[in-house]
Amino acid sequence: MTQQELTQKAIDLLKTLISIQSFSGEEDQTADAIEAWFKSFDIPYERVHNNVFAKNQYWDDSKPTLLLNSHHDTVKPNKAYTKDPFHPHIEDGKLYGLGSNDAGGCLVSLIATFNHFYAAKNLNHNLLMVASMEEENAGPNSLRGLLPQLPKIDVAIVGEPTLMQLAIAEKGLVVFDAVVKGTPSHAAHPNDNNSIYNTIEVLQWFKNYKFEKTSEALGDVKMTVTQINGGSQHNVVPSQVELVIDVRVNDAYSNKEIADLLKAEAPCEIKERGLKLNSSKIDKEHPLVQSGITLGRTTYGSPTLSDQAALSCQSLKLGPGDSTRSHSANEYIYVKEIEEGIDLYIKILKGFLAPNPQKGQ
Repeated sequence: MTQQELTQKAIDLLKTLISIQSFSGEEDQTADAIEAWFKSFDIPYERVHNNVFAKNQYWDDSKPTLLLNSHHDTVKPNKAYTKDPFHPHIEDGKLYGLGSNDAGGCLVSLIATFNHFYAAKNLNHNLLMVASMEEENAGPNSLRGLLPQLPKIDVAIVGEPTLMQLAIAEKGLVVFDAVVKGTPSHAAHPNDNNSIYNTIEVLQWFKNYKFEKTSEALGDVKMTVTQINGGSQHNVVPSQVELVIDVRVNDAYSNKEIADLLKAEAPCEIKERGLKLNSSKIDKEHPLVQSGITLGRTTYGSPTLSDQAALSCQSLKLGPGDSTRSHSANEYIYVKEIEEGIDLYIKILKGFLAPNPQKGQ
């Protein structure tokens, strides 16, 4: 099969995936469609829950493994949609539909790339293709939950829309719940310890706080107050105001370091919800990155979170489509982006998977 024919089949698969509702935790039928793809090419595969994965034909346990991963779940369509989110159709070169950009285009491009190399001999890495579930809600059966059942992974490409530029780092995430306390009282009486007024100073502190360490790839840590809640009646001063703080962590800090800092310095009670979503990165000199640079790709740091946060190995975020379209109304991906994406994936992997790379793993 020619690359052009393989690319057209990948686009047809994306249309099928778009037409099927696959909200996080409800990906049964899209997993069936991905199974059907592998069956049609006589490629052995395994399925755990709604995760579908396959190994290259000449798998060798003595070789390191390259993971190719993207997800087939979607968020729910927002109310601003004017097109049917489950009707895949092409207008002016754009393939419309929920999940087309995030991350269906990446997924089918990686699957096509896996097919291209499936029967290749003498690769310097094994190839493991994983179409994963529950990425959007970081569910228990997502890639993180699947990893213990997979072979050891040495390096990964995580398919997310990057305009096929090389995201060599990705910010981590810690969400905090904070409480600003005061003295409850009747609104008619004096109160010098009003929790709502106390919140003004606390909000100013969060707004102005600067983390010292910056990162070449990811810049500064970004901290944002995203929710506030307090009070239940017009005539009652509440005993406390609750805040939610979103912290996007660069690769100069671990999530635990961020939590320890804020617990020590914040002018209110504060507690993290979890510390699992750490930042990710890959060395710019890694042969996989260098193969992309040789093809004219540029490197950058990504502010958005993906399944990279589940991986302990070096990982590269790379895929067709534009991150700014993700979760937007009337989501789309250009057909040309998929065509170019598959071509670039194949060229990058040809440079990386050659039997004798110039540099180490």
